[in-house]
Amino acid sequence: MPSGDATLLAARSLSKRFGGLAALDEVSLAVRRGEIFGLIGPNGAGKTTLFNVLTGLYPPDAGECLFDGERVSGLKPYRIAARGIARTFQNIRLFANMSALENVMVGRHVRTRAGVAGAVLRGAAARAEEHGIERRAFELLDYVGIAARAAQPAFGLAYGDQRRLEIARALATEPKLLALDEPAAGMNATERAELARLLTRIRAGGITLLLIEHDVKLVMGLCDRVAVLDYGRKIAEGDPAAVQRDPAVIEAYLGGALA
Repeated sequence: MPSGDATLLAARSLSKRFGGLAALDEVSLAVRRGEIFGLIGPNGAGKTTLFNVLTGLYPPDAGECLFDGERVSGLKPYRIAARGIARTFQNIRLFANMSALENVMVGRHVRTRAGVAGAVLRGAAARAEEHGIERRAFELLDYVGIAARAAQPAFGLAYGDQRRLEIARALATEPKLLALDEPAAGMNATERAELARLLTRIRAGGITLLLIEHDVKLVMGLCDRVAVLDYGRKIAEGDPAAVQRDPAVIEAYLGGALA
């Protein structure tokens, strides 16, 4: 459970339009330190657009994002990552021909110090840093359960393992908040149960989680609080039990499944 209710990530009246479409319409939410916060809604509700705004891929047309008390709206994605927000994507984005280990090592780039000159000159400090990066990358592969596949190219991994690899790469940035866009997509029941255990373990390690997921059962069983988007607007927010009972949510998304 979250410790206290101090806000780590705040979205304030965020709006984003694409032509005549309001993908986000004055969406506000606050994610508390140490919690697992779920974001649900039907396809096209604006969930991934919200992620893209929060992580700097899209600038907001209105409103602002604050992270750890500082405004991050308008920053480049790599600068937001350096502040402590990491993410995965709805469509897996791995370096297909690189090994699993190399993919995670790439994720460490925002925490490296050697720079271009160090990488070229290969001094003692740069070599030591590279060894440390490799060691930490292997530890993270072990943490997510795929250390045995460290040398395997990413394209050759099973789908569920590719999802785990994305999470390991995101963890390599040493995030304070990990934003996961449909991490259970395409997984079977066993893989989803393993994923839930992994996410619970990540939270227990002190990382806050923001989760987009269509698996309502997973969200309701895992998250401390849930917000619901519909047509770019937030229509509900609260603990999972309250959200399940909300008439607007039942009408817009859940139907009779959880009524």
